[in-house]
Amino acid sequence: MDLKNTFKTALEGLRTNKLRSGLTILGVVIGVVAIITVISVTEGAKGLILNQIESMGAELVVLRPGREPKGPTDFTETMMSNSLKTRDVEALKKKENVPGLVDIAPSLMVPGGVSREGETFRATVIGWSAEWLVEMFNIYPEEGVLFSEDDIKRKESVAVIGQRVKEELFGFSDAVGERIKIKDRAFKVVGVLPKKGQVFTFNIDELVIIPYTTAQTYILGIDYYHEILIKAKDEASVPGVIEDVKRTLREMHGIDDPEKDDFFVMGQTDIAERLNIVTGVLTLLLVSVAAISLTVGGIGVMNIMLVSVTERTHEIGLRKAVGATNRDILNQFLFEAIVLAGVGGIIGIVLGGAISFIISFILSKLLGLDWTFVFPVFGALLGIGVSSFVGLIFGLYPARKAAAKDPIDALRYE
Repeated sequence: MDLKNTFKTALEGLRTNKLRSGLTILGVVIGVVAIITVISVTEGAKGLILNQIESMGAELVVLRPGREPKGPTDFTETMMSNSLKTRDVEALKKKENVPGLVDIAPSLMVPGGVSREGETFRATVIGWSAEWLVEMFNIYPEEGVLFSEDDIKRKESVAVIGQRVKEELFGFSDAVGERIKIKDRAFKVVGVLPKKGQVFTFNIDELVIIPYTTAQTYILGIDYYHEILIKAKDEASVPGVIEDVKRTLREMHGIDDPEKDDFFVMGQTDIAERLNIVTGVLTLLLVSVAAISLTVGGIGVMNIMLVSVTERTHEIGLRKAVGATNRDILNQFLFEAIVLAGVGGIIGIVLGGAISFIISFILSKLLGLDWTFVFPVFGALLGIGVSSFVGLIFGLYPARKAAAKDPIDALRYE
């Protein structure tokens, strides 16, 4: 029997038990849907973050304390490092040290929340420069003003808050001129930011910005910074600024061997590369989890095909009696398994694409994110390829079992 007729016979066998065939491919469908959705959402998120990184300006340089992370365990060391201090900032400000630097702003993360008259809200509190908020994210206060560089120098207790913070602590009342508490210290609200939602790694609506000098001296009581942001003269100056920063800090910290640096510097390109690495690893992990569903689906295909072989023993005997070879029988049942898994893969691609589009629509239209729908062509090819491979692998044993049946014993089977 030629392959065309074998294929037709396999399809006829599947059509005989439509409900069972449909339930059999469910595990494959779920696995492929998961793969498509994971890759699409990850690519959309990467695009969103890259766009926001680009909007921050190509001249941005990020300086962080601690050894450059090489693996997950290094991030803890980075967060706990105290290697970047005020004297380092002052050294970097000197034109003879970093000629391409035009501005610098340390930042600090302040744990805990904010409160007012017994009401508490777990906001994201950052010790930073309010003017850098405008520079990086193009966000101006909807009410009030930003605190100034003079406020930073004088270590004033002033704050700029997001819309959600205002709503939680002040309701419909005016917030500008009123006071909130951060770790029992009163701060005067000088500005309220417009409703903006998620921007880069921050939810602007839940943000509270205070002068970094105030956060360092009165709130955290430390003499170091969690991060330092540097603005280069232009994009072309960034590589030179990075090298000058490294040289200056190595002199300040008495470091001769670059491998012993207690800081690391990143330009926009470095940040994008790190993002690609992180999202790539994350995608691989999530796709691996989704592959478990495909394996379960494959076991389901094998189980049903074994049942089908047993039920159709008499049919196998008749086909062999009229001239079908072992290869014909093997091909028929193997094609049935591959078609089952392949159809599951196609359905999974369609459903996965639809779910990914709905998620993108919700994130872009309803939540206001600059999210772009990405249909993962590679994911679709991976889904259909893997699902067919699953059908081949898990269908091989039932097909061989069917082909090995003795025609006389098969004809006697009731």
